[in-house]
Amino acid sequence: MSKRIKSKYKINRRLGVNLWGRPKSPLNTREYGPGQHGQRRRKPSDYGLQLQGKQKLKGYYGNISEKQFRRYYAEASKTKGDTSENLIGLLERRLDAVVYRMKFVPTVFAARQFVNHGHIRVNGKRVNIPSYRVREGDVIEVREKSRQMPLVLLAIESTERDVPEYMDVNFNKLQGTFVRVPKFEDVPYPVQMEPNLVIEFYSR
Repeated sequence: MSKRIKSKYKINRRLGVNLWGRPKSPLNTREYGPGQHGQRRRKPSDYGLQLQGKQKLKGYYGNISEKQFRRYYAEASKTKGDTSENLIGLLERRLDAVVYRMKFVPTVFAARQFVNHGHIRVNGKRVNIPSYRVREGDVIEVREKSRQMPLVLLAIESTERDVPEYMDVNFNKLQGTFVRVPKFEDVPYPVQMEPNLVIEFYSR
């Protein structure tokens, strides 16, 4: 499990945004960074803005290492089309991101653990790799033995977020289809993401 899980809300405060839009975030009551110098505000440089843009996007997906994130950028830049759009498409095709989007779990951190522990099947086969790349038309489902887990029941009953239109989910069967790779504008980020800053950061 990622070491980030214990300090996930510290990420919110450091970046100054409620990254996942959760009501429990301490940023809702303390709009400043952690630590004794958290309330100092300085205007960031261009590099600082680019770094913050990268940290926001990387942090949102919860458990992606810098090495892995850089690989996503490298692949996105080599693929035909807009690099920003390609990057978002790659991130949204991660199995843990798909499980989170389908509302089978309450958080992106829980999604990684849920997949790791073998609770998810893709096209009928058990997959326990969070970074597994989902394809259009793939059917993702919660394993039958795992469908009554409190974590799952809590997530599907939550009204915190909706399932995006690029996925089709049947909550009675706890099964969903990844309909298509989304465009950046289709992804329901609770805060403003700027993938163009990520591209600028890595292409310096």
